[in-house]
Amino acid sequence: MAQAPLPLDEAQARLLALANPLAIEQIDVPGALGRYLAAPLIAARTQPPADLSAMDGYAVVLGDLAGPWQVIGESAAGHPYQGPMARGQAVRISTGALLPGDAGAVIVQEDLVRNSDRLTLTGTPPAPEDKHIRRKGMDFSCGTVLLDAGARIGPAHVALALSAGHSHLAVRRKARIAIIDSGDELAADPRDCAVHQIPASNGAMLAALVSALPCEVARIGPVGDDLEALAHALAQAAGADVIVTTGGASVGDHDLIRPALEAWGAKLDFWKVAIKPGKPLMVASKDNQIVLGLPGNPVSNHVTAFLFLLPLIRALAGSQSPLPKSVTAQLSGKIGAGGDRREFLRGVWDGTVVSADVIQDSGALAALARSNALIERAPGAPSVQDGSAVRIYLLENGGNA
Repeated sequence: MAQAPLPLDEAQARLLALANPLAIEQIDVPGALGRYLAAPLIAARTQPPADLSAMDGYAVVLGDLAGPWQVIGESAAGHPYQGPMARGQAVRISTGALLPGDAGAVIVQEDLVRNSDRLTLTGTPPAPEDKHIRRKGMDFSCGTVLLDAGARIGPAHVALALSAGHSHLAVRRKARIAIIDSGDELAADPRDCAVHQIPASNGAMLAALVSALPCEVARIGPVGDDLEALAHALAQAAGADVIVTTGGASVGDHDLIRPALEAWGAKLDFWKVAIKPGKPLMVASKDNQIVLGLPGNPVSNHVTAFLFLLPLIRALAGSQSPLPKSVTAQLSGKIGAGGDRREFLRGVWDGTVVSADVIQDSGALAALARSNALIERAPGAPSVQDGSAVRIYLLENGGNA
């Protein structure tokens, strides 16, 4: 009996249930960019470690804001003033410099006039008195949980980890991805493509799509529609955590991915998802390897990779929220009633409004390339008019930034 197409949410949940986070490794903090934390980031030091000046100016003792003052020294970043202070005295201080032990206020230099070592107030003293002081622990204290496990490391997180006293971080190792392009119609060289062929582009597109995630990609093919050739390709992918096939996942006489996987010993988890484009999607597994069979039409290939392959890699890498995130946008133009599948229309979002491309064919690469968003339409959705609110997924950063 044929399997009914799964709803999108159920299919995604079943795929992610196969994804056991990969082994943990310790790597240097700069090298952790783009990885996901395998353990919480806990501060090993306090920041700032002491009271610092937030401005260039002069430090004075608490309550001594009228002046005049005698300048008795200087505190620069990395070179603190070590002596005592009293009322009527001031210490020249730089932004980020350690506050002298007896000081309680910093007056900015724009509010003062200095003549030799004599300092006179000409502007307004700070209110409150500690306005220009960064207090010890203002940013974080030793022992504070700064990031939860599963957080993705961005540029600011690199700086945070170093500032928190860490030289290495615990992350999941990179996922090994093998992409198999299949189909007799595929030409390896786009410059040498007969009329009955098309250039093999899906594998390159998928490799580019996952390049921002913590993974290593090997491309295999193009492979012809031949069970022996497909068996050889699957053998080449023996060391991969995820095997991605493109094309051959439908029901035609030359769609051989499913029988090739069965002959290889893979267990089929599900086949067909109730989405448009991308219905003929297949998920299987063998031992610890996950096989994701994507459709061959390039738009279907891209959309299903966005909805399934990217979340799968994020889950293997330890992300706690691997699925793409939607935002609400205002529609420009009209969209007709939806069909019986969840639909993802290609469109352009300008930061406020989104418009659907006029061409929605699953083979239209030019329309995909000029799109930066997917407009989601629920099964059986009514037509929507100009100005309506619609749910969209931003293609940039895999919709998960």
